[in-house]
Amino acid sequence: MSTSVEHPSALEIARRLHAEVLDPMKQSFVGKDEIVDLLGLCLVGGENLFLLGPPGTAKSALVHELAERMGGHSFDYLLTRFTEPNELFGPFDIRKLREGELVTNTEGMLPEASLVFLDELLNANSAILNSLLLALNERLFRRGKESRRMRALMFVGASNHLPEDEALKALFDRFLLRVRSNNVAPEQLIAVLDAGWKQQRAEHLPPATLHFDDVEALQKLLPLVDLTAVRGPYAELVQRIRHAGIVLSDRRAVKLQRLIAASALLCTRMAARLSDLWVLKHIWDTEEQCEVLQSLVNTALGQEAAAGGDHPRSRAGEEADAEHLARDLEAIAAQLPKADATELAYLRDRLGILDGRCQWVADQQQREFLAQKVAELWTQFKR
Repeated sequence: MSTSVEHPSALEIARRLHAEVLDPMKQSFVGKDEIVDLLGLCLVGGENLFLLGPPGTAKSALVHELAERMGGHSFDYLLTRFTEPNELFGPFDIRKLREGELVTNTEGMLPEASLVFLDELLNANSAILNSLLLALNERLFRRGKESRRMRALMFVGASNHLPEDEALKALFDRFLLRVRSNNVAPEQLIAVLDAGWKQQRAEHLPPATLHFDDVEALQKLLPLVDLTAVRGPYAELVQRIRHAGIVLSDRRAVKLQRLIAASALLCTRMAARLSDLWVLKHIWDTEEQCEVLQSLVNTALGQEAAAGGDHPRSRAGEEADAEHLARDLEAIAAQLPKADATELAYLRDRLGILDGRCQWVADQQQREFLAQKVAELWTQFKR
């Protein structure tokens, strides 16, 4: 089995990524530790991250600071319904066009960037959709006879809503992990105001000492990470997620292994542990699935005691969110009267998961309130 000492130089990059990029970002962005960790994970894993949240919740600022702390070229663009392909990929080269050749001048554009941020992603129109899908999935830029490999290590997309149109759902599907970016909790507001004021007064960030090219070296270790210890539990967790009614295709299940390996690398390990399965908390398609996934993943992680070297996110967020639980229970109550036999089986399984999560609510009054709601719903299943 491979160990961390076999690849000391590349794994040193993982340590530096934490120390020089991710940890300082957590100091700058109060209450955004989860997003920062996921940015680091997807960067190392070479996968795409989707940020869901209202305006003003630091979605673009987080990506801009990540790019600034990493030496290298980044590209960001605010999509509208009228965005044209040449705004993202570059115009035709006029000199070549005069010679009868259709060649795109991509200098300074999306195909040349190591990090790409697409704000208001779901405004994408049909004119750019196919090019974006190919870029996101295969890191290829193709226009006419042109075809070239792109440099992007990661795409980050952001929106304040989830897709409804089928074509946009295909675009959303190319973002393997999803995370919410909300306003901070009231008790963190003073810390946010203080951090924001310090940023206003601060000079530019110190020169980057870590480069996107360094991350490429770390990505080359991904196929060497030993997944043997987690493959069985991972397959079982995938089946439980599917049984809970959450769609997880074989293609996405295979790709998620890259992020499990990336979690291990970020902990300077060359072998994955059960705790690296925390990444599956972020594969939801709807916000209602968040609590269900958290319950399933936390149950899987609970089979292994916490140990040194685990990813810090593996034990984060185990305390249940009472507000989200209440909303999920209300959704079940609304669906019950019109549910058929198949839907009833799904709702019963989902209620069982939520019932377990309600026991983890810290506030006793909230816990008792939720327990009463759960009990009322169980009685409706018995009618």
